[in-house]
Amino acid sequence: MAELATIARPYAEALFQVASKGDLVQTSEQLDALAAVAADPQVRGFADNPKVTREQVFDLINFLFKSGLSDSSKNFLRAVIDNRRLSVLTEIAAQFHALVNARSGVSDATVYSAFPIDASQLNELVEALEKRFARKLNATVLIEPELIGGVRVVVGDEVLDTSVRARLAQMKLALTA
Repeated sequence: MAELATIARPYAEALFQVASKGDLVQTSEQLDALAAVAADPQVRGFADNPKVTREQVFDLINFLFKSGLSDSSKNFLRAVIDNRRLSVLTEIAAQFHALVNARSGVSDATVYSAFPIDASQLNELVEALEKRFARKLNATVLIEPELIGGVRVVVGDEVLDTSVRARLAQMKLALTA
């Protein structure tokens, strides 16, 4: 079977082209919500049932959105369901976000921290990281107590690890070499 990224790419690019003419933020938010719904095991089980029609799957997902979906999001959802690609929706969302970020010159950064970071500390950290990585960053913080202290930052395929755990591993390597 083809890789999920290969399957998702044309959908993400088509949605990006349509959304570029309209509201990228709204499309992005709705796509995230659709991906979350599609990832739900009960929804996936319902959608994978051979006795359930595509229209029933669409009606269920559309019903779950109380605020309603835009016309372009509904059309996109219909295309995904008609082609039985609901399982790829999370990857489509990830690739769509990458296209939006590339257009705006922003990169996603995941900051792993041993402890919660307050807003002012995060702003200072993001400023320093933007200088280090030479681009604007959209930071998401995840708590990872195993780091002991410090942070580990992942931007695309680049990793900056200043955690205590990483320093201890370096010391262990130096001492045993």
